[in-house]
Amino acid sequence: MNIHEYQAKELLAKFGIAIPKGIPAMTVAEAVEAAKQLPGPLYVVKAQIHAGGRGKGKFKELAADAKGGVRLAKTIADVEASAREMLGNTLVTIQTGDHGKQVNRLYVTDGVDIGKEYYLSMLVDRATGRIAMIASTEGGMSIEDVAHETPEKITTITIDPAEGFMPHHGRALAFGLKLKGDLNKQAQVLGKQLYDAFVALDCAMIEINPLAESDGKLLVLDTKMSFDSNALYRHPDVMELRDETEEDPAEIEASKYDLAYIKLDGNIGCMVNGAGLAMATMDIIKLNGEFPANFLDVGGGASKEKVTAAFKIILKDPAVKGILVNIFGGIMKCDIIAEGIVAAAKEVNLGVPLVVRLEGTNVELGKEILNNSGLPIVSANDLGDAAEKIVAEVRKIA
Repeated sequence: MNIHEYQAKELLAKFGIAIPKGIPAMTVAEAVEAAKQLPGPLYVVKAQIHAGGRGKGKFKELAADAKGGVRLAKTIADVEASAREMLGNTLVTIQTGDHGKQVNRLYVTDGVDIGKEYYLSMLVDRATGRIAMIASTEGGMSIEDVAHETPEKITTITIDPAEGFMPHHGRALAFGLKLKGDLNKQAQVLGKQLYDAFVALDCAMIEINPLAESDGKLLVLDTKMSFDSNALYRHPDVMELRDETEEDPAEIEASKYDLAYIKLDGNIGCMVNGAGLAMATMDIIKLNGEFPANFLDVGGGASKEKVTAAFKIILKDPAVKGILVNIFGGIMKCDIIAEGIVAAAKEVNLGVPLVVRLEGTNVELGKEILNNSGLPIVSANDLGDAAEKIVAEVRKIA
């Protein structure tokens, strides 16, 4: 789960991390009032969407030369003008895709005098089974560009969770940022505070870009934060920060049934049990020249109702021109999958080609249910055969 910048900063502030004063706003009037409560005379008006690249983004409804989603304002009148242009309009950034995201919230912050910008993040490194802290002297720009062009400017520090954050980790962080004197000491303290926040909140990622040096202080000017969804039951206060308007409606619906669903840009819907098998299914569709419309893992013990819900979610996507069901039945029985497919297909009046590959527990019973359903279901012998058949069916109607 992701949250907005202002929400992330409020959480970090609870761990003693320094942030500039800022106030969220949902309306133009609230933005103006927020500016009046800040010291000034410089303000920053930020669009709040779950995507990066806001400053370089463009609004669909505004002229091509209009400013992006992060703007400096020298007067309260400038704050008001920016708020009027941003709220309710669609911001397109490198991370939103061409469709963009509608701006429904703003964050008005106090402007600061920036001396130097740095990059700092923390995430789970699955390769080492440790928490990784990534730091760079090149803040304010894409870390991907830094990694590609000047990888020597990136420092990665891995932290064993059994050991926790130790003084030598803090020193390594300060050294990686090339800080001296009091700023060096501040960086060491910040590293510990960030680690404590990451662990306490069950974060998946915290990214600070930029971390700024201003008047001898290290300040968090922008941050992103995401959480391990499997641990959210321990954090009802964090759950309350969820903004469903930033999420795909189909993904919200899928979460109600505990389905792992992610919308993609292709035309072949996928329903699979197991994340690894789902990835292989998407890969083989691409190998055959088409693209998956979604990632959908129904899990190992799905019920007939859960499978029916998954099928309906796939079919709600107008881009879907065909569906591939690939099930390897272990805990998940093939006859349960078959019953769910038949029930959903009949309920929604299936109008696209459907190819099903079943293997495993009760496979013959499952195939019998599909064959006797009266539906135009194409059966496949293996995954390769299934991919070839669904691609051929989709191309017939292209």
